[in-house]
Amino acid sequence: MKTLWKALMMVRRCDPASFFRRVLYVVLQSLLPLVNLYILKLLIDRVTLAVQGVVPASVILPWLAAMAGVFLLSRVVTALGTVNADVLSQKLIDYLNDLLQRQAARLDMSYYDTPSYHDTLHRAQQEASSRPVAVLTNFMALFGSLISILGVTAMLLTASWWILPVMVVALLPSFCVRLYKARSIYAFRRSNTQLYRRTSYYSQLLTSRQSAAEMRTYRLAPYFRLRYVDARRRLVGRLLTISRRLGVADILCAVVEAVAMLAVVWLLVGQTVSAAITIGSFVMLFEAFRRGQGYLSSLVAAVAGLYDNRLFVGNLFEFLGLEPEVVSPENPEPMPQRIEEIEFRDITFRYPDMERDVLSHFNLTARVGEVTRIDGRNGYGKSTLVKLLLRLYDPQQGTVLVNGIDIRRFRLDELRGTMGVLFQEFMHYCCTADENIAFGDIDHPEKETARAAALAGVQPVIDGLPQKGGTQLGRLFDGGAELSMGQWQRMALARALHSDAPVLLLDEPYAWLDSDARSHLHESIEALKKEKIILMITHA
Repeated sequence: MKTLWKALMMVRRCDPASFFRRVLYVVLQSLLPLVNLYILKLLIDRVTLAVQGVVPASVILPWLAAMAGVFLLSRVVTALGTVNADVLSQKLIDYLNDLLQRQAARLDMSYYDTPSYHDTLHRAQQEASSRPVAVLTNFMALFGSLISILGVTAMLLTASWWILPVMVVALLPSFCVRLYKARSIYAFRRSNTQLYRRTSYYSQLLTSRQSAAEMRTYRLAPYFRLRYVDARRRLVGRLLTISRRLGVADILCAVVEAVAMLAVVWLLVGQTVSAAITIGSFVMLFEAFRRGQGYLSSLVAAVAGLYDNRLFVGNLFEFLGLEPEVVSPENPEPMPQRIEEIEFRDITFRYPDMERDVLSHFNLTARVGEVTRIDGRNGYGKSTLVKLLLRLYDPQQGTVLVNGIDIRRFRLDELRGTMGVLFQEFMHYCCTADENIAFGDIDHPEKETARAAALAGVQPVIDGLPQKGGTQLGRLFDGGAELSMGQWQRMALARALHSDAPVLLLDEPYAWLDSDARSHLHESIEALKKEKIILMITHA
């Protein structure tokens, strides 16, 4: 119940006004059908008396007007409730996506190295947009059903007390089936999370631009289509097995409910024939029983739904409950005004779930005025040094120092703010050319990007674009201009240089550059090393 309450309060926090309007509309939508049912009874009784000539036909008009008024009010409330539900749903989606994005951004890089994290994230993303809304819907359905059932109970007690236990007992099998179904579906989805992720991965390979060239060149599309189809076949087969078993149970439950309805209707017919109740009362009680079954069914569905959604909402809170290990200290030291030296001292590091160390007792010192080159073969941990210096990870042993101070004593954002980085796997942002560079110093969007572009040798590329720096890059959106890999790398280099950070980390900066671009970059680095610490990673 605690999980459900947390989900309900989450819905309330995202938009309190819409939340309480939803409660009001549910109350009205639960009461108005009962009012309409009672008016129907009175109307039929008046019609019967008018047919018998006991009263004039004009006495029917007020009840007709009352019925029309209740009908109109019910439609208005339904329309307002639908709009309000849409507003609340959209606000909740935005609120939850914000929570997920913030949580993903604050977690350590090490989480991304474990399949269990991706399973947790996948389950959270699958449920985030719908489950809390479903919890609210279930609570409101439960609340509304209870109100309606109380009204129906008052009506049915005028005929016979045993109608109520018959209704309840008839729905008990359905209640048990729904709970079993909720548990079965939850267990199925949780145990098949990776298989669901595989289908998403194969679909992405078949449809994304990034993989399009190799899919065609190596004729891989049929292979991955078969893998996608096979994964889907396994998922669907397991799901249909559960569905068929539950379908048989649902049919048996329907038989029980039909027998209960037959017994109650027979009782009401007997009382009407014996003149114990009027025709209007028969219509009202028959409708009350029929609707009562529906309300009880809705109550059962709401309870089962709450049970179902409690399980799935747990996935969302499981993800939101993850905590980073790489965090800022409680009492951080201020970053030095000028960074003179960076030292890696006796560093030993391995990635999560790996059996061997990427770095073992590694030592290195870098100073202002020189370019510190780190050469080595693939897999020797060169790029890992950049991640350790940025505190994307912490080493298992050893210390990274800035001016002799352990970097774990600085605030994370201040430490990372002193680093301009060209990553080996640099980003292609589908934004404007100017934005691609300005992202290097996002806190100062007004700063000119021309100097960084010139140092990186990408200014001629920008000048040749249709709208210069305002040109959209990439072919993901309309009007975008695609760049070569070398041009994208120079754009990423300009982003690193735009930060004016005192430390410059360059991971394979020459990888995609032609000879002219390499010469230009070399000249820029020679000019910058007088005022910066420069670490350059290259292949041996």
